[in-house]
Amino acid sequence: MPAPISIVIPTLNAGDSLPATLGALMEGLHTGLIRELIVSDGGSTDQTVGIADEAGAEIVTGPPSRGGQLARGCAAAKGEWLLVLHADTLLQEGWSKPVGDHLSTGAPAVFRLAFRASGFAPTWVAGWANLRSRLFGLPYGDQGLLIPRAMYQQVGGYCDQPLMEDVALVRRLRGIVVLPTRAFTSADRYQRVGWLRRGARNLWTLTRYFLGVDPERLAQAYRR
Repeated sequence: MPAPISIVIPTLNAGDSLPATLGALMEGLHTGLIRELIVSDGGSTDQTVGIADEAGAEIVTGPPSRGGQLARGCAAAKGEWLLVLHADTLLQEGWSKPVGDHLSTGAPAVFRLAFRASGFAPTWVAGWANLRSRLFGLPYGDQGLLIPRAMYQQVGGYCDQPLMEDVALVRRLRGIVVLPTRAFTSADRYQRVGWLRRGARNLWTLTRYFLGVDPERLAQAYRR
């Protein structure tokens, strides 16, 4: 019987972070969970594609839009489950046990968010994200997403949009479970801008999205 999970990772010049992300996934191979690795690249000019190829990934290419990249990657997947991860997200050691235990439930799931940084600010921001996930069923993409492929297809999959593609999808899901293991994401963007300022910008972007602002406009403002 084939392994159940297809890993899907969108990339764009992720050569510095991708090796560690792939390394953390190795236990899923050893425990028989991972069927395939799909890297959906948006036109990297660094070593990203070479790293993915050396790891044995199926490489899908297309224009750089995270929603579009994820849609293409998931369309290529053959596993019964999809595990969507960002290229700078490291799963906690031992993740394969709670993930394997969860598969029999048939429910979508995310990981508890943590940052690769110490101190009050990263702990507080991650805590709020985990609370938001539990209370409102609204996780972000850096928490990963584990979802049955049939359910993913039933709700229409990822929209081809450059921002809030994760929110657009999870709003169509019900019963999202927060797994008892963590996904460690990079703190670089918060550290560059400032934890409070970055958090406020994220909240304002989410609010504008809920108010109907076009994701293309949001992406332009977000990058500034």
